[in-house]
Amino acid sequence: GINAEYGVNIMEKDPIDPDALLDQLTDEFDEQETTLEPTLKNILDKKSLKWIFVGGKGGVGKTTCSSCLAILLSQVRESVLIISTDPAHNLSDAFGQKFTKEPCLISGFDNLYAMEIDPQIEPDKPDIFSDEQDNSFLKELSLSLPGIDEAMSFAQVMKLVKNMQFDCIVFDTAPTGHTLRFLQFPSLLDKGLGKLMSIKNKFSSLFSQVSSMFSIGATPEQMQDKMEQTRKIIEEVHNQFRNPNLTQFVCVCIPEFLSLYETERMVQELNKFSIDVNNIIINQVLYPSKDSTCELCTARSKMQRKYVDQIQDLYEEFHVIKLPLQKSEIRGAGPLENFSKNMLEPYDEKYQGLSKQ
Repeated sequence: GINAEYGVNIMEKDPIDPDALLDQLTDEFDEQETTLEPTLKNILDKKSLKWIFVGGKGGVGKTTCSSCLAILLSQVRESVLIISTDPAHNLSDAFGQKFTKEPCLISGFDNLYAMEIDPQIEPDKPDIFSDEQDNSFLKELSLSLPGIDEAMSFAQVMKLVKNMQFDCIVFDTAPTGHTLRFLQFPSLLDKGLGKLMSIKNKFSSLFSQVSSMFSIGATPEQMQDKMEQTRKIIEEVHNQFRNPNLTQFVCVCIPEFLSLYETERMVQELNKFSIDVNNIIINQVLYPSKDSTCELCTARSKMQRKYVDQIQDLYEEFHVIKLPLQKSEIRGAGPLENFSKNMLEPYDEKYQGLSKQ
């Protein structure tokens, strides 16, 4: 009757009441089942993350959110790069500084860089596909390919994997459809290269003729080596994207029906790709002042509350962050840095304090 570990005589203790024990366990379980913290602190704390995608429907504020997140990361990481993969670039407008297809240091920071991938390749200039000048045929061909935006973005990512000079990379992605195609690109390329390599032996003479015809200047063996190297990099990127310790996707939406629908579609697709997503930002949430007499504000706020509640019910196991609608555009490093605080300090608490005043 003696418990060796604690030296307690179990026989002397009061008999256990099963109902009381069940109530106690239920209470403890309920305490643990509290909603996740409504901030992006979980991303800042996860030091292993390398790739962070910020995506959602067009016009929900992805660029603002990704810029703010990159600023926050620059405060806790050695070096951060934010890449715009949207053909209609907004990063330059957001920071009030012109960016190019090469990483450029953002004014006012010493470890935060930005770049905008340009899908328009100039045939007479070297590009990310190759540094060799004899690949003009491939360059010209690539200009007419469907999905070239995603291909260019992915090729740039491959280059970054080969020479990873940044601690963390944030993607300001294109609207949902483009982004999903971009994330499908690794498996698509892998299959394509696999088939090309499998028929190489059957059509080696054809490879030689094509090489000489277009002045590619590579033997079938060299082309196969190049494809094999490329395939290894693609596989590495694919594996990194599916590793929750390295990659995280942040969905941005606004409290409206179409945006909620698009967000659910995106979460389902990301799960299919095995890409980790557990943060949702609800942007442009209207917080009317206590003494407001604006009927439009009241009606919009009531409509938004319905969708905010739906999002919070639908994504109970996610960090759901609400960002307030601002009176003016958020442009420039200073305003962006100031607005980024709302990602770490829930605005609801601040709003309740203002309402009581």
